[in-house]
Amino acid sequence: MIKKILVTGGAGYIGSQLVRILLHEGYFVRTIDSLKFGGDALIDVFNHPQFEFIKGDICDEKDIRTALKNMDAVCHLAAIVSDPTCKAFPEEATIVNVNASIMLHKIAQEMNIKRFVFTSTCSNYGKMTDPNLFLDETADLRPVSHYAETKVAFEQYLLTQPNTNICSTILRFSTVYGISPRTRFDLTVNEFTRDVSVGNDLQIYGEKFWRPYCHVYDLANAVALVLKSEEILVRNEVFNVGNTEENYTKEMLCNEIKKVIPEMKVSFVHKDEDPRDYRVNCDKIKQNLGFNITKKVPDGIAEIHRLIQSGLIEDSFSNKYKNLQS
Repeated sequence: MIKKILVTGGAGYIGSQLVRILLHEGYFVRTIDSLKFGGDALIDVFNHPQFEFIKGDICDEKDIRTALKNMDAVCHLAAIVSDPTCKAFPEEATIVNVNASIMLHKIAQEMNIKRFVFTSTCSNYGKMTDPNLFLDETADLRPVSHYAETKVAFEQYLLTQPNTNICSTILRFSTVYGISPRTRFDLTVNEFTRDVSVGNDLQIYGEKFWRPYCHVYDLANAVALVLKSEEILVRNEVFNVGNTEENYTKEMLCNEIKKVIPEMKVSFVHKDEDPRDYRVNCDKIKQNLGFNITKKVPDGIAEIHRLIQSGLIEDSFSNKYKNLQS
């Protein structure tokens, strides 16, 4: 029985949402986080009788062993996240996303952890060779960023491990959006909607490039679903997480935002900074595990717009709402 869960990176954008889902479902939840972006996202659950927080670093073997003690499963979200952040700090990204992740998994095996859920990214697909295809889990991985390269490296490690006591699952997340206890505004849907909501004009590059999108709640819920699923369905499996119908180009996103904010102004400029271009098929997780999304991109645009318009956030451009500090 899976009763006690360790969430690495539990104070983060997706991790803080996952912590709440797991607590609501009755698990004991321990999280380890270095609090690079603060711990405000966990304050309201700090006194929950089924919650425990460890301020620690997954690069530190002692911290890992402390965090894993008496746990049944690991949901591994801690990472240096996003292409710009990994580009700015490539050495740290490799250490955290690859080396520390491998150490975490090895110690988890040693300590008889039953489940290991790794949150990867659909960015691993890089750039489509055929623009008419939707990429499923069998498609070639063609990473075009250091962030994706680190995720692919750890995926390859996991998939080449011999069958042991630990059941490992890889979740390739779609591009995330929406409100969470640690909301970010450096992600495409959130950033575009925020900018237009405060009256700024948009300048968009790569408007024809495709990307899959999924709400932060649904991504976190997919992790919880894997923990509840029969081992035979998830052992050494890879799942794209999202919905096949939720693939959008940036131009399509702008059209959706315009439905909410008709007065928006947008211009499209040519740049080759971000060559990622991929449409993803997410049918496997729906068919095999019964996963369904609860929100679509228009819902995310509407909620971000309402949040900005409410005045609840004083400065949505603050460093606290992005991963790469300026």
